[in-house]
Amino acid sequence: MPALVDTTIRLLGQEPLAGVMPTAEQLRLAEILDSAGFAYLEVSGGGCFDFAVKRGVESPWERIRALRARTKTPLALALRGRFLVGSRPVGPDFVQRFVASAAESGIDVFRLHDPLNDVSNLREASDAITAAEREFEAGLVYSPGPSGETDALVAQARRLPELGAARVLVHDPSGSLEPHRVRELVEAIRDASGLPVGLYCQGAGGSALAAAIEAARAGADLIACAVYPVALVLHRASGEAVAGALEGLGLGTGVSVDALWSASDLVDEHISDQPVTPLAPRIATRAAQHSLPAGLVAALDVHLRAHGAGERLDEVIEELSQIREEAGWPPLAAPIGQVLASQALLHVLAAERYQTVVDELRDLLACRYGTPPQEIWPSVQRAVELVSDGAPPTGGAPDLDDLRERYDGIASSEEELLLVALFGEDAEPLLRTIRGRGRDDTLEGGGVDAPRAERIREIVRIVQESGVGEVTIEDAGLRVTVRRTPEPGEAVLAAPTAPAVEEEETTAAAPAQPPSDLGLIRIEAPMVGTFYRAPSPGAPPFVEEGDVVGNGQTLCILEAMKLMNEVKADQEGIVRRVCADNAQPVEYGQLLFELEPVNGRPPGL
Repeated sequence: MPALVDTTIRLLGQEPLAGVMPTAEQLRLAEILDSAGFAYLEVSGGGCFDFAVKRGVESPWERIRALRARTKTPLALALRGRFLVGSRPVGPDFVQRFVASAAESGIDVFRLHDPLNDVSNLREASDAITAAEREFEAGLVYSPGPSGETDALVAQARRLPELGAARVLVHDPSGSLEPHRVRELVEAIRDASGLPVGLYCQGAGGSALAAAIEAARAGADLIACAVYPVALVLHRASGEAVAGALEGLGLGTGVSVDALWSASDLVDEHISDQPVTPLAPRIATRAAQHSLPAGLVAALDVHLRAHGAGERLDEVIEELSQIREEAGWPPLAAPIGQVLASQALLHVLAAERYQTVVDELRDLLACRYGTPPQEIWPSVQRAVELVSDGAPPTGGAPDLDDLRERYDGIASSEEELLLVALFGEDAEPLLRTIRGRGRDDTLEGGGVDAPRAERIREIVRIVQESGVGEVTIEDAGLRVTVRRTPEPGEAVLAAPTAPAVEEEETTAAAPAQPPSDLGLIRIEAPMVGTFYRAPSPGAPPFVEEGDVVGNGQTLCILEAMKLMNEVKADQEGIVRRVCADNAQPVEYGQLLFELEPVNGRPPGL
């Protein structure tokens, strides 16, 4: 009989539903799900860590511990092989320390897949999971094309028993796994690996439910689902529907449907008043038509609209498919899908191919992330090598022991160092919030109850992300004003007292750019992103005004779609002006630097 796994809490902790349900209510939800009879509850993953860090209120480790304290059902964490919860692969020591921290926080099961389906990349994490005496569930990513062929997946499945996997999970991030293929894959992978097989799937129009039922009939022993409102919004298989259908087929799961409807009622109070679902039908249709992850298509749409090019989505999707073929048909699981999509955006918006290359694509084509399922096109590999001009590989996560000294007083524990290493300066506001708890100048220290304090911090976050200059909220005699001030990203939360207290959150508008002087070299943003002058928090800037730079020298980093992209000088020159503010968003074509040609003088003179 198949068992069910619930993914509701993880999905509520990541975009697009992140933040719609308060933490206190999610803890109540966990207690209901704990009583339902699931094999385990998947409560966190890469998207949850990313949102928690950006929100800056609660550590993702704290959330796991709070859930552990209220549940007896095993808890699970989804990891991306050597990428863990980030967008760059890390080393063995880092993997071991991350897994150990997760296990200590309360994680019992690790669902682990490699974005390239190169299972050799799972060994470091599987060894760490075994050392922590936790369960290792090995995922294989299904994605249309050669990487999704049965023989290709079976070949990888045969290697999983030696890694200590307890189960093989077929992971379908694009919602493209058709029901008739489910039986074929479940049976072939089970026979080849000798391990039980489970299914993590999604899909609109009922395809996820159909795939789940067919998997159970084929002998799958584990099926992932979510409670009805979340399943409806995100096109997952509904736990209520799966449990009821399998019961009718004589394949009872032991999960209480009544408990799931109680959980749905609680979730419904927070997400069901939206007039439309977070995923627009136009985006869902494109995702289904082209067998792409819906979240990836939504991100492309957002970036195109920011460029005033929303009508070019189909062009970018077509270019994405072409790049995927040229890169050896990697699956489109995160973060590889984002890497290919970023390059497709560059090609369409610039109307030229491979003249600017995303750093992560360069590393992917150099096989620094692992081996793609098919051969990389030699012509593309050579073109990227020429554009890169011998540039070194992008760095992974920094050394934790080096960070311990640099962030002394901010990051006081191993798990906080891990957040700094994975998310850089984005993690600093969160860690400062944690350090400030209990002080008299915090909201709680000023007598504000915890639920109201969380709502106030949510208002601060909305102001920070939306660009609104000022907003005032009145609630039950309490008046709170949140205003942006000149310090970017740093909120000073004065404890509100009735009837009127101000809260200040800040950022400064970028100054207008004066026209460039004739003869200066303009370095413009090749994409929409966030401008960073230094490689990491606390490090010196890549360049200062007056520095002489050489051809190919890195000037700055642009973060786009969670990827760090280096902007380099294309000839020798002297930096005369830095035209963008650190850690601030920039538009495509915005002036970043002005360089004066060296006119033959050697760099450094």
